[in-house]
Amino acid sequence: MSVQSQLTPSAPCSANGPLKGLRIVEFEAIGPVPFAGMLLSDMGADIIRVDRPGTVVGETDFLSRGRLRVEADLKDPVSAGAVVGLCDLADVVIEGFRPGVMERLGFGPDILCDRNPRLVYGRMTGWGQHGPLAAAAGHDINYIALSGALAAIGESNGRPVAPLNLVGDYGGGAMYLVMGVLAALLEVRNSGKGQVVDAAMCDGATSLMSLFYSLHAQGKWLAEREANIIDGAAPFYGAYECADGKYVAVGALESKFYAILLKGLQLSGIDVDSQNDKSNWPALKIKFAKVFKTKSQEEWVKVFQGLDACVAPILSMQDAPSHPHFSARETFVSVEGVVQPGPAPRFSRTASQIQFNASTVCNKLCDITERWSR
Repeated sequence: MSVQSQLTPSAPCSANGPLKGLRIVEFEAIGPVPFAGMLLSDMGADIIRVDRPGTVVGETDFLSRGRLRVEADLKDPVSAGAVVGLCDLADVVIEGFRPGVMERLGFGPDILCDRNPRLVYGRMTGWGQHGPLAAAAGHDINYIALSGALAAIGESNGRPVAPLNLVGDYGGGAMYLVMGVLAALLEVRNSGKGQVVDAAMCDGATSLMSLFYSLHAQGKWLAEREANIIDGAAPFYGAYECADGKYVAVGALESKFYAILLKGLQLSGIDVDSQNDKSNWPALKIKFAKVFKTKSQEEWVKVFQGLDACVAPILSMQDAPSHPHFSARETFVSVEGVVQPGPAPRFSRTASQIQFNASTVCNKLCDITERWSR
């Protein structure tokens, strides 16, 4: 495996991202909160994560990278007081407990924001801070189930398929938490006052479905799976198995790309102008599948190399890091010998960077408080 960028910080590096100087207290959680913390850290934020006593973090826990971590028993008055003092110095707090938990621990926004009026308090939950399900347990699949997203993904003759936990936890959760926190920070510049950001995965996943709800309202989207242009029904938008058992992804939506696809497949006699005639799709899918089975994935990559047919190999996590495009862009990096996805997005002047590996630094609470008090 060839990974071009080699980052080997053995101690916290001097952050240079666009969020340099931003102070964040992150309370240990699962899923979207640590991912949000990773994104903010990669962009230069100075984050202190408060872990439960006994928390073990390995160097391959990429979501925990780039933060100073301290263990604190929030039910212990001395430790709790020190963490409150840390929040007094912070610009942002992010947490992922169910509604009411932080209040019972004495770390709710009513207390912390009263002590620190400019504080932005980011709350990440599945169901949100209010509503009939607010206190209910759940995971990604439950949140996207209500949004309409889960019902739309899968084969027509099968059951809905969970798209990993990309839509709820990370797309609808962490990304909206980060966006909300940064928006609230911008508003602090005008008002001088912080506020609470209520980021709910069910809300975020629903927001991500805006295009499809729009198409549905226009009568352009059918409720059935594999009945629409980008859900697997169209022969020119989907995955096809190759001779070696590997797959390629085809996304030739526009007619000019579709024409090039047909040329690469050496399929003649197909009317490009009838591309969107759904009555032709089932037969064409069968024909495309038969042709793709005649060559290996690597052979199809060579056939379509340099052609705008919108064909790409479907790579595994083992193969993706060594793809030439990712190597050229340094999309994957190696930190202390551990290969992992690098920071995104890119900035022209204040480049993001991984500050250090997850297991690299663990400080005492008193040391960090003193560091922020300088």
